Amino acid sequence: METKSQLDEVEVKELAIRFEGEDAETVIRWVLERFHPRIALATSLQAEEMVILDIAWKTNPGVRVFTLDTGRLHEETYMIMEQIREKYGISVESYFPQRQAVEALERERGFYSFRRSVEERKYCCGIRKVEPLGRAVNGLDAWITGLRREQAVTRGMVGKVEADESHGGIIKVNPLADWSGEQVWDYIRAHDIPYNALHDVGFPSIGCAPCTRAIKPGEDIRAGRWWWEMPETKECGLHVTPVEGHRPTS
Repeated sequence: METKSQLDEVEVKELAIRFEGEDAETVIRWVLERFHPRIALATSLQAEEMVILDIAWKTNPGVRVFTLDTGRLHEETYMIMEQIREKYGISVESYFPQRQAVEALERERGFYSFRRSVEERKYCCGIRKVEPLGRAVNGLDAWITGLRREQAVTRGMVGKVEADESHGGIIKVNPLADWSGEQVWDYIRAHDIPYNALHDVGFPSIGCAPCTRAIKPGEDIRAGRWWWEMPETKECGLHVTPVEGHRPTS
């Protein structure tokens, strides 16, 4: 098995260009064949990751799947985790934040400090999401996400294959980067895939319960995330925004 030590900067760029024009199934098959078992799918239990999970499971039933349980998730999110267990026989691995850090956050700053400023919100995300992600990907050579360029202005330059410099340069694969929301739902319906029930009541984006709401018809798909902030700040720190103009072209 090849590992991340064999992928230098030049090779990563070549792979990014090579897979930019490939379909999701091809990208997922390649990354699983190359990096399994030192690879995992990160899921927030949204529609995009359900599509990827279905494709990945059909490629390799032993695919590893993890999620970040912040302690403030919706009930519907836990329910879809059980549906994954029932349908695919996969136990989604939950990574929790450090207990002491959460206790200190709530005691010292309150239960809704994240609504006071972008800095306070990112501090909360750092404890509940960023630090657990670091543990989840530790020891991996690659990880898969459901990022799509259409989702937000902060994701417009996402590539299908990237080097994740925030986690030691491991490979980060975003197989649905060029998909539309319509493509996601077409796949779900065509393959009868379970999905988070919150999508049926106006939630295109699903995260922590206090930070996610349903949107109104015509609103931007990220309008329900941290709705008190400007669009350009709506990331939690899990995904570093690529430099403008550096998305690979096929």
